[in-house]
Amino acid sequence: MYSLLQILLLILGVVQFIILAHVIMSWLINFQVLNLRQPIVYQIWDGLNRLLEPVYGRIRRVLPQMGGLDLAPLVALLAVYALRIILVNNAGAFY
Repeated sequence: MYSLLQILLLILGVVQFIILAHVIMSWLINFQVLNLRQPIVYQIWDGLNRLLEPVYGRIRRVLPQMGGLDLAPLVALLAVYALRIILVNNAGAFY
């Protein structure tokens, strides 16, 4: 059962990395460090958007409008951290 805990923590770590990569890439695109006309940049950006937009869409429906400020990635990261804390604190159930 302990391996199940490790697998769940690994999945949460991958999700955390994908969200952070999406946030950093959005900053680089907005500051024109990366250009979406480059095929590899566009493919990575499109793939990350396809992965995360269903999650962000559900969060955006709950959050109030912030006038151009998107807090959906922050809320998603907080949810991942909260799940990680819950799993670690209840690790005794996996033994």
